[in-house]
Order: sequence, then C-alpha cells, then structure tokens
Amino acid sequence: MRVVIAGGHGQIALRLTRLLAQRGDTAVGIVRNPDHVDDVRAAGGDAVVLDLEQAGVDEVVAGLAGADAVVFAAGAGPGSGAARKDTVDRAASVLFADAAESAGVRRFLQVSAMGLDRADDPSTEEVFAAYLRAKDAADRDVMARAGLDWTILRPGRLTNDPATGTVTLAEHVQPGAVTRDDVAAVLVALLDRPDTAGRVYELVGGDTPVDAALNA
Repeated sequence: MRVVIAGGHGQIALRLTRLLAQRGDTAVGIVRNPDHVDDVRAAGGDAVVLDLEQAGVDEVVAGLAGADAVVFAAGAGPGSGAARKDTVDRAASVLFADAAESAGVRRFLQVSAMGLDRADDPSTEEVFAAYLRAKDAADRDVMARAGLDWTILRPGRLTNDPATGTVTLAEHVQPGAVTRDDVAAVLVALLDRPDTAGRVYELVGGDTPVDAALNA
C-alpha cells in the first residue's frame, strides 16, 4: 500500500510512517520545510516538499501519484495564530481533499480533534476556538464529499507516553488522553478496514485492543 501523509513531519505522521514502513508499505510524507526530509526518510518513508498553504491543486495531485490512500495529519501547531489555524487546519485539508478526488484516490483519513463543540464556549481561549472551528469546517467539508471513502479520527489529548495497544474508540467517548503511538496504530488499522468509511470515531486511551475496538 502506498500512503501519502499531509503534515508528514508531524509527531503522529512520523509514527505512522514508521509503522507502515515496518510492515513493508510505502509512506510518503508531504513536508513544507526541506530540512524535514531527512527525518521522514529516517522514519522509513519518502518525502515530497510542498507547501499546502501555497500550492495549487495540480501540484498536490502530482504528489499523490500512485497513492492507494491519503492521510491528512497536518496542523498549524502550537504558537501559531488564528489565521494559520484556518489556512492549515481548514484550507489545507480542503485542498488535500480536492487533490485526492482529482487524483482518483478515494480512501481518505482525516486526523481531527475531540470537543469541536467547545469553540463557542465563552471560556475557550480565542486561538484555540479558531482551531476548533477550523477542524470542524474541515471535517464537514470531507463528510460532504461523495468522491471520497473518508474516515475521520478525533483523538483526545495527545501524549508522548509509550504505546499501550489498547484504546477506547467509538462515535462518542468521554474526554481523555491517548498516546500518539496509539493514534498512529489506529490509523494503520483504519487503512486496513475499508468498512470504516463514512464513520467518525473519537479516540482515547482504554482497555480494548485496537482491532477489537474497531470490530465493536
């Protein structure tokens, strides 16, 4: 399987790249910074240098050549302002989905976030609210696309603790934390499960092995 990952230098993306490479799949990370290419290669993947905030759809289509599936795992990241939450977390997702449809790559995984309804809570900090609104808009755009076999994964609070191999995964779960390693493992499992298309899952740590959680 050839999987192209937007946000290829992100922490989840690099973990996903390692897992795919370990089992013999090809992972291609789209990165904005040429200095990040070596990190993607060190994880076992290939890299394409492309700025999703500046690129046109044809450029992204070219980067998807030969892909069997794509994963949108990009984000503006900590320290970025509200404007970049929109240009990365929303607009780049829309662009990536446009390119996937144009390239004929139907399988589309989107890494989103839990608690998107908190955007309108007066206690929510302004930039974080912008992030939640951007993620919500991106998810709604993906869900409206008949040309994609999409699955949206909404993890809880992310940690760098070691993988547990067990999770809580459902349409709605109680807020909680989940390791980035376990998020990557769930993404691999979703890539192997076309029957999860058209589903939105929330994900936190738990006691159920990943495959069993998906079966349930």
